[in-house]
Amino acid sequence: MLGNLKGKVAIITGSASGIGKRMAEKFAMHGANVVIADLNLDNAQAVANDIQNAYKVETMAITMDVTNEAEVNAGVEAVVTKFGKIDCLISNAGIQIISPIVDFEYEKWKKLFEIHVHGAFLTTKACMKKMIEKKNGGRIIVTGSVHSFEASKDKAAYVTAKHGLLGFVRAIAKEGAPYNISSNLIGPGFVKTPLVEKQIPEQAKSLGISEEEVIKHVMLGETVDGEFTTTDDVADVAVFLAGFESNALTGQSLIVSHGWHIQ
Repeated sequence: MLGNLKGKVAIITGSASGIGKRMAEKFAMHGANVVIADLNLDNAQAVANDIQNAYKVETMAITMDVTNEAEVNAGVEAVVTKFGKIDCLISNAGIQIISPIVDFEYEKWKKLFEIHVHGAFLTTKACMKKMIEKKNGGRIIVTGSVHSFEASKDKAAYVTAKHGLLGFVRAIAKEGAPYNISSNLIGPGFVKTPLVEKQIPEQAKSLGISEEEVIKHVMLGETVDGEFTTTDDVADVAVFLAGFESNALTGQSLIVSHGWHIQ
């Protein structure tokens, strides 16, 4: 049954807040045991405790800097020690840096790539090894973006990284197939999280327009209804992908954007 995640073990990176947190809550609603992997252990533990109390599933909080291979490997090992397996990885941790290309600081460019691209690689590598070793298959879900397909001004690093993640998902699908490991990308439009709210004044300043114009024309101008995507929208798609029972759905992308970039 689609969405039946009872007893599954899911690691979700960047899940102490925003989209990742809502994914963790929705997975728990569907019976999954969730691992809150985040830079801030105190925040991760608080979220894990709330989810465990609310949904009566097993939870775990781990510190995970997705750019640190030793920390990623140690975190994944700790999850397997506690639960005996990993059924699903959601590579969700990410940041945004707004800057024109000609002013983009190289160190900031590299930082964004390390978190989005290198982080997805390190967490996928560690989890795939365990999925293969345990012979239980698995589902790898990467949080991409409409910017995995589109481009916007002043977001060159983010656009390039998110395009790269689409290619990575397709490569995982090819290599994971013999082990019943599928891989898919979720491409949200603008979701009103703290990450997006921070961009509104930044883009207004960069583009020389009002914050209202940023929301109406830059963020939501290409949607069919002028609405933000919600964390629930994205989390529901993640539940669907994690609960899909075959590799018929792998190497694909689902855009969740109120019609921005209709394929």
